[in-house]
Amino acid sequence: MLCHGYGRMLSDDFLFGTSTSAHQTEGNNTNSDWWLLEHAGGRVTEPSGDGADSYHRWREDMDLLAGLGFTDYRFGIEWARIEPAPGRFSHAALAHYRRMVDGALERGLRPMVTLHHFTAPAWFADRGGWTAPGAVDLFARYVAETAPVIAVGVRHVCTIDEPNTAAALGARAASGAEALPPAGLPLPDERTTAALIEAHRRAFAVIRAVNPEIRIGWSVAGQVCQALPGAEEAAVAYRHPREDVFLEAARGDDWVGVQAHTRTLVGPKGPVPVPPEAGRTLTGREYYPAALGHALRHTAALAPGVPIIVTGNGVATNDDARRIAYTTTALADLAAAMTNGLDIRGYLHGSALDTYRSGSSCPAFGLISVEPKTFVRTPKPSATWLGGLARTRVLSVG
Repeated sequence: MLCHGYGRMLSDDFLFGTSTSAHQTEGNNTNSDWWLLEHAGGRVTEPSGDGADSYHRWREDMDLLAGLGFTDYRFGIEWARIEPAPGRFSHAALAHYRRMVDGALERGLRPMVTLHHFTAPAWFADRGGWTAPGAVDLFARYVAETAPVIAVGVRHVCTIDEPNTAAALGARAASGAEALPPAGLPLPDERTTAALIEAHRRAFAVIRAVNPEIRIGWSVAGQVCQALPGAEEAAVAYRHPREDVFLEAARGDDWVGVQAHTRTLVGPKGPVPVPPEAGRTLTGREYYPAALGHALRHTAALAPGVPIIVTGNGVATNDDARRIAYTTTALADLAAAMTNGLDIRGYLHGSALDTYRSGSSCPAFGLISVEPKTFVRTPKPSATWLGGLARTRVLSVG
């Protein structure tokens, strides 16, 4: 509903919080495929190392988030820790993640648990990853083993984060390319795409059997494709395998996650680089706070009737005033979309902490800075500002 004609009042059920991923924050995820990649030489020049040491400091992270006013926290659990060797499940790791769920609930944070966020056990990658025979069965087995973590007190589970990015990275690895293209995503590998969609559906069924009250979905990286004059068909052809097929797979889910940070301009021959005059972020992508509004509308069109949760939205910048400006625009667009009838159930800022990301600790997406040697956490002004909005639950309408 509207509040005094100037803003939108959010219900208590609206998820308002932040997101992190396990590998990026925990540190020393030594049994994962990404850890091996980071230490193999080649395109990854900076290993994740200790990360933000959140494996040991998760209580401090949650204390800060709850104290700032957030009501929800999306965090990942790490398959490589839970199943470090094929068929050998770590009761200690499962107990650790269960303590995190309990700890969130004790602090008034509703947990959303992500089961897969890019990383997999090294042994899974060694046998061929998602395209190997039986890969989906192995993922379903892992999901079943997470029951002690998710069965009680977890309302939302994300099966797989950004499957479209994962499929694109799989295609890059298969081609031997050393870097991402200057604009857009590589063309996803079709076999990986099919396997990920099947894995999501199998995981959905497994989780539903664990607890039918859990709301299940997955999060798709919005490409926010915008066609240059005369390139409308090229934009559709570019976008469909990189985004639309994954949104179509969410039809019938309990919710679908939207993750949007920037846009992709598409010309007749494909994506074009960021215009020289455009503002850029620390990742080199375009500073484009309107991305979220576009992604929300496109997602609603591709997965009609499926509730939407923003599971990742933020900007890589060391200028915190710029972060606040970016997020102000994004939230105003979100409020306007809700006023126009879109069923949006939550906003989780990405990310809670400055963390390792894409082979570097430099992109500062976090609301909370982390000193790399002492791990001292320092909330930024943006954290106080956004936490205050979460506490008052009123958004201005753009």
